[in-house]
Amino acid sequence: MTRRTFLRHALTLPLVSTLPYLATASKAKAARTSTKQAPPSERVNLACCGIGARGADVVNALYGTGLANIVALCDTDLGAPHTQTILKKFPNVPRFQDFRAMLDKLGNQIDAVTAGVPDHAHFPIAMLAMSLGKHVYVEKPMGHTFREVDLMMQAEKKYKVAAQMGNQGHSSANYFQFKAWVEAGIIKDVTRIVAHMNGGRRWHGWQVAALPEEQPVPATLDWDQWLSAAARHAYNRKYVQGDWRCWYDFGNGALGDWGAHILDTAHEFLDLGLPEEISAVLDGHNPFIFPQASTLTFKFPARGPRPPVEVTWYDGVKNLPPLPKDFGHGVVTGDVPPPTSGKLDATVPAGKEIYSADLVFKGGSHGSTLEIIPKSKIKELAAKLPAVPTGSDHFKNFLLACKGAEHCRSSFAVAGPLSQVLVLGVMAQRLNAKLLFDRATRQITNNAVANDLLAGPPPRQGWEQFYKL
Repeated sequence: MTRRTFLRHALTLPLVSTLPYLATASKAKAARTSTKQAPPSERVNLACCGIGARGADVVNALYGTGLANIVALCDTDLGAPHTQTILKKFPNVPRFQDFRAMLDKLGNQIDAVTAGVPDHAHFPIAMLAMSLGKHVYVEKPMGHTFREVDLMMQAEKKYKVAAQMGNQGHSSANYFQFKAWVEAGIIKDVTRIVAHMNGGRRWHGWQVAALPEEQPVPATLDWDQWLSAAARHAYNRKYVQGDWRCWYDFGNGALGDWGAHILDTAHEFLDLGLPEEISAVLDGHNPFIFPQASTLTFKFPARGPRPPVEVTWYDGVKNLPPLPKDFGHGVVTGDVPPPTSGKLDATVPAGKEIYSADLVFKGGSHGSTLEIIPKSKIKELAAKLPAVPTGSDHFKNFLLACKGAEHCRSSFAVAGPLSQVLVLGVMAQRLNAKLLFDRATRQITNNAVANDLLAGPPPRQGWEQFYKL
């Protein structure tokens, strides 16, 4: 089946939207001029899936580089209040509720596609776009299951596209400093990392004994499209507008949300790969929603001359990590968003502590740089600390990669194994179990249920073909 035939077939399925908001393709040109835009030859034509909340931030950030034309907008609820800002900002851009219809009608005008949508819906959008030769910018974590991430990495390589995961700190000072300090031998022989995000989450305090009862679907929402490849669920408002992150069926909890911002550079530059053991200590285990608190331990084996590393993750408001002597206050930067609910502890904000044979480092989330503990050590090392370079931000990096001028810093090849670490941690939370993972066979050897979860549940009827692209 050709990709064009696949699109035509997919659009005949009953789950397709009636597209009441579809604008004519000829209007796409209207979004291609702006006083901030670079010359036409330097712009990338973007189709944006998910235009509210975080999706809106992605649209604005990419457009704000001056290197992008917004040529199509897609959201499953074009009538929701949170989508209106982007719709008003780009009033003449064609609008869709079905990403398949968007790619079918405007495919020849689209260079790249963004996916600022719930975790469970990343995969179909990214796979179809890549199969059509479109570059993709996908929010973190890349996919909802281990298998989805595997297939996305394969597609990036097969279709030779630029593919960036949206952990924006991976193009900030955090990235350049960590890389430079590893190369200079400042960070070496790491044996332990402690990572934490202790802010209040949406599901904290929830008492859930079953999936929520069915409620009327809002008239503006295409619920079939919102579900994507996930199993059929009756609509309930507790699934949408950010609350999807609370449920195992749709999100990846605090670890999937923040782990990609806190552990990203350590994972890449220490060459951690995949763990061989994951264990979980939970407060409030629930088969439907994430725990009230989690302590997850990942054990990574030696990699060549590098020693084994143990990474421990703490979430939950009162589940604070042990801190090293002379810790002081946590590291913060202006690019870290506020938590969904509650407040981050000013003393221990989201971040990490890295223990090596000779030094201890503390760092925050997103673009925050590392500090050495205690401060007196900095004077001793001053002459050895390398100059830290700078580079394009995450959004400009992606657009320049689309043009062949740069490589994506958080490409699927880089971000994929990190996303799989996060997915494995979510599986340990979901099953409240210790998991043994064989890095060679990529199988879980001590838990058949967990091993089946690597592939995830079967896709809903009509969505199987995205797994064959």
